[in-house]
Order: sequence, then structure tokens, then C-alpha cells
Amino acid sequence: MKSPEPKPLSAWLLVAAGVLLAAFFVLVAAGERGGDTFFSNPWLSLTMLGAVVCAIAAGVAGIVAFRRGDRSLVAGFAVVVGAFVVWWVVAEIAFPH
Repeated sequence: MKSPEPKPLSAWLLVAAGVLLAAFFVLVAAGERGGDTFFSNPWLSLTMLGAVVCAIAAGVAGIVAFRRGDRSLVAGFAVVVGAFVVWWVVAEIAFPH
């Protein structure tokens, strides 16, 4: 009997990014608010920063998976999500509001 294929790392990193993003919104719904700087509220900033890092890492893992011959939809979706998050972070740095 053949063992099942392990899930790609990019899938697990996307799940982690989603969980951290959901935790961020739960904290906001519970009444947590930010301040004047990004790190004014550590709970909010660390959950969002963790979600961003996981999403970018998922994109990198997806690119590595593509180079190794993996052509799964999850790896492709991870690359798209990672590219979007990088674009969003660069836009936030270049054009703060």
C-alpha cells in the first residue's frame, strides 16, 4: 500500500496565515484598537506581522515547489497570495496613509 503524499509546506503556511489573520479580526472585534504606531498594540501588530510573514513564506515555498516539479493548485495559490501580500506591503511602505 502506497503512503499518502504529504501536504506541501506552502499549504500549511497558508493555513497559518489564515489563522493569524482570523485571530487579528477576532481581537479587533473584541475591542482591541491600535495606536499612533504599528507596534502600539503588540497583540494586533504581532498577529498581523505573523500573518504577513507566513503568507510571504508560503509564496516562497510555492516557488520552490514549482522549481522541484510540483504543479499543484495549492502551490500556485500560495505563489499568488504571497505576491499579493508583497505588493500590499510595498504599497503600504511607499504610500503610507
